[in-house]
Amino acid sequence: MIDYQTLLTNLFNMVMEYAPRLILALALLYFGLKIIGQGMKLINNLLKKNDFDKDLRPFIISLVSAALKILLAISVVDIVGVETTSFVAVLASIGFAVGLALQGSLSNISSGILILIFKPFRTGDMVRAGEYMGRVKEIQIFNTILETLDHRRIVIPNKLLTDEALENISAAGIIRVSAPVGISYSADIDQARRVAREVIAGCPFAVSDSAYQHQVNVLALGASSVDLEVWVWAKADDYWETLFYMEEYLKKAFDKAGIEIPFSQVDVNFKPSSEYRLSVDTVVQQKGGQKEHE
Repeated sequence: MIDYQTLLTNLFNMVMEYAPRLILALALLYFGLKIIGQGMKLINNLLKKNDFDKDLRPFIISLVSAALKILLAISVVDIVGVETTSFVAVLASIGFAVGLALQGSLSNISSGILILIFKPFRTGDMVRAGEYMGRVKEIQIFNTILETLDHRRIVIPNKLLTDEALENISAAGIIRVSAPVGISYSADIDQARRVAREVIAGCPFAVSDSAYQHQVNVLALGASSVDLEVWVWAKADDYWETLFYMEEYLKKAFDKAGIEIPFSQVDVNFKPSSEYRLSVDTVVQQKGGQKEHE
């Protein structure tokens, strides 16, 4: 038979022995997390005041926070009475297993470190990665966040940014914006060039530095138009504004100057056969006979 008295006594002794440790461990966990959170805010503010690299700040904060939380967990387990050496061994085994399972994620971490060290781009740069183009919002440990022109957030794994070609539009500071436009074959190319240069002169985003020459070139002789390409130099941050301005005001200026911007069209020439002519003549004769009869 079960000795309930002995069982309750043992349970009471266990509670009296471990309850203070458990309460102390929970208190340490609660206040420890609070202190770590406040400490991370303090470190972040100190890094900002000292103009620390804004790309490295999130990485350092997350790394220090993770290390402190691991130390806090070990301390809590030690207070409860679990052997820390055994706990660390189990933690290392779990870490090894997780590392094998997350090899792709680990490669993203190493790629993120390479990005932070060699800085092919920075936070705030306009970049083109594959089919995506946007401004770098944040460089994280695993991913880089892009914000597109229409405020969509694109999450790109860091490994893709180091293994594939990437265009940093903001790196040069001043970039060339190309605005293609077609004119009809009957239009005067020199007149179109003068009108395009007037539009460039009125563009508020075009730089006036003599080192950057704006140009209007004949790009190709197309099937239905003479294709011009207007080159305007502007600041990288004004890329889209410059392109939209040029496309709109080139259309308006060409319309005002009477320069036709043709659209794709097809001329169909029909050559009737002898059988077609014979049938048409027969129909005409029949209609004529009907009219005489009437």
